[in-house]
Amino acid sequence: MKYLHTMVRVSDIDASLRFFVDGLGLEEVRRVEQRQGRFTLVFLAPPGQPDAQIELTWNWDPEELEGGRNFGHLAYAVDDIYALCEHLQAHGATINRPPRDGRMAFVRSPDGISVELLQRGDALPVREPWASMPNTGTW
Repeated sequence: MKYLHTMVRVSDIDASLRFFVDGLGLEEVRRVEQRQGRFTLVFLAPPGQPDAQIELTWNWDPEELEGGRNFGHLAYAVDDIYALCEHLQAHGATINRPPRDGRMAFVRSPDGISVELLQRGDALPVREPWASMPNTGTW
């Protein structure tokens, strides 16, 4: 397992970049603009530490960030997303967003922290029971 990033939602991308980049000294690693989904992702990391990233998620349409909604999730790359989800289920975890695509899943910690699991490398072939499993709760 490898740590990938921590995501936080921001209400003003420019103000957030001033704080994280200009203020804290983080550097922009990459940026993803999703016109169809109407959001921007900006990945930042401390100088010389590209593996310690924070993902700023800015939804273009105004939203109220309250009740912890601004904190999104932890993310980890995993060797076998299906095996790990099976292992988590065996330990009583609910798979909130199953790995239907062989690539991405979400689970929650006992304290409600959302954790994204991403298949390392290419997505695994789609297979059951994951392919037809619905989402459970929120992720």
